[in-house]
Amino acid sequence: MIYNNVLLTVNKDSDVEEVRGLLAEQARRSSEEPGCVRFEVYQSQAEIGQFFLVEQWETQEDLDAHKQAKAFTELYIPKVIPLVSRTPHPSDLVWP
Repeated sequence: MIYNNVLLTVNKDSDVEEVRGLLAEQARRSSEEPGCVRFEVYQSQAEIGQFFLVEQWETQEDLDAHKQAKAFTELYIPKVIPLVSRTPHPSDLVWP
Protein backbone atom coordinates (compact mmCIF):
# COMPACT_ATOMS: atom_id res chain seq x y z
CA MET A 1 0.00 0.00 0.00
CA ILE A 2 1.03 3.56 -0.67
CA TYR A 3 0.04 6.27 1.80
CA ASN A 4 0.13 9.87 0.63
CA ASN A 5 -0.95 12.63 2.97
CA VAL A 6 -0.92 16.30 2.04
CA LEU A 7 -1.26 19.42 4.16
CA LEU A 8 -2.79 22.36 2.30
CA THR A 9 -2.97 25.88 3.69
CA VAL A 10 -5.21 28.34 1.87
CA ASN A 11 -3.33 31.54 1.06
CA LYS A 12 -6.29 33.93 1.46
CA ASP A 13 -9.21 33.58 3.88
CA SER A 14 -11.59 34.64 1.12
CA ASP A 15 -10.70 31.45 -0.83
CA VAL A 16 -11.40 28.92 1.94
CA GLU A 17 -14.92 28.00 0.81
CA GLU A 18 -13.87 27.72 -2.83
CA VAL A 19 -10.98 25.43 -1.91
CA ARG A 20 -13.29 23.36 0.29
CA GLY A 21 -15.67 22.78 -2.62
CA LEU A 22 -12.88 22.02 -5.07
CA LEU A 23 -11.29 19.51 -2.69
CA ALA A 24 -14.63 17.78 -2.12
CA GLU A 25 -14.98 17.34 -5.90
CA GLN A 26 -11.34 16.24 -6.14
CA ALA A 27 -11.95 13.56 -3.52
CA ARG A 28 -15.12 12.35 -5.21
CA ARG A 29 -13.42 11.97 -8.57
CA SER A 30 -10.17 10.56 -7.21
CA SER A 31 -11.92 7.94 -5.10
CA GLU A 32 -13.36 6.48 -8.31
CA GLU A 33 -9.93 5.95 -9.86
CA PRO A 34 -8.43 2.46 -10.15
CA GLY A 35 -6.31 1.54 -7.15
CA CYS A 36 -7.71 4.21 -4.85
CA VAL A 37 -8.44 2.60 -1.50
CA ARG A 38 -9.03 5.83 0.42
CA PHE A 39 -9.20 9.50 -0.49
CA GLU A 40 -10.44 11.74 2.30
CA VAL A 41 -10.37 15.49 2.83
CA TYR A 42 -10.35 17.00 6.31
CA GLN A 43 -10.68 20.65 7.26
CA SER A 44 -9.05 21.73 10.51
CA GLN A 45 -11.35 23.02 13.22
CA ALA A 46 -8.47 24.92 14.81
CA GLU A 47 -7.18 26.52 11.59
CA ILE A 48 -10.11 26.91 9.17
CA GLY A 49 -7.76 27.48 6.22
CA GLN A 50 -5.93 24.17 6.64
CA PHE A 51 -6.96 21.01 4.85
CA PHE A 52 -5.55 17.49 5.06
CA LEU A 53 -5.72 15.00 2.22
CA VAL A 54 -5.47 11.40 3.37
CA GLU A 55 -4.84 9.07 0.47
CA GLN A 56 -4.25 5.35 0.24
CA TRP A 57 -3.35 3.67 -3.04
CA GLU A 58 -2.84 0.00 -3.82
CA THR A 59 0.45 0.59 -5.69
CA GLN A 60 2.87 3.35 -6.61
CA GLU A 61 1.71 2.88 -10.20
CA ASP A 62 -1.86 3.72 -9.13
CA LEU A 63 -0.67 6.92 -7.42
CA ASP A 64 1.37 7.81 -10.50
CA ALA A 65 -1.68 7.23 -12.72
CA HIS A 66 -3.73 9.44 -10.38
CA LYS A 67 -1.31 12.28 -11.13
CA GLN A 68 -2.17 11.92 -14.83
CA ALA A 69 -5.96 11.65 -14.35
CA LYS A 70 -8.42 14.45 -15.07
CA ALA A 71 -9.21 15.08 -11.40
CA PHE A 72 -5.56 15.95 -10.83
CA THR A 73 -4.69 17.65 -14.13
CA GLU A 74 -7.94 19.55 -14.75
CA LEU A 75 -9.06 20.34 -11.19
CA TYR A 76 -6.32 20.06 -8.58
CA ILE A 77 -3.34 21.52 -10.45
CA PRO A 78 -5.02 24.46 -12.21
CA LYS A 79 -7.69 25.39 -9.64
CA VAL A 80 -6.52 24.34 -6.16
CA ILE A 81 -2.74 24.71 -6.30
CA PRO A 82 -2.77 28.45 -7.12
CA LEU A 83 -4.85 29.09 -3.96
CA VAL A 84 -2.81 27.11 -1.43
CA SER A 85 0.60 26.25 -0.13
CA ARG A 86 1.16 22.51 -0.20
CA THR A 87 3.26 20.18 1.91
CA PRO A 88 3.17 16.50 0.84
CA HIS A 89 3.82 13.81 3.41
CA PRO A 90 4.37 10.38 1.85
CA SER A 91 3.89 8.14 4.89
CA ASP A 92 4.43 4.68 6.28
CA LEU A 93 1.68 2.98 8.23
CA VAL A 94 2.74 2.37 11.81
CA TRP A 95 -0.35 0.56 13.05
CA PRO A 96 -2.40 -1.64 12.53
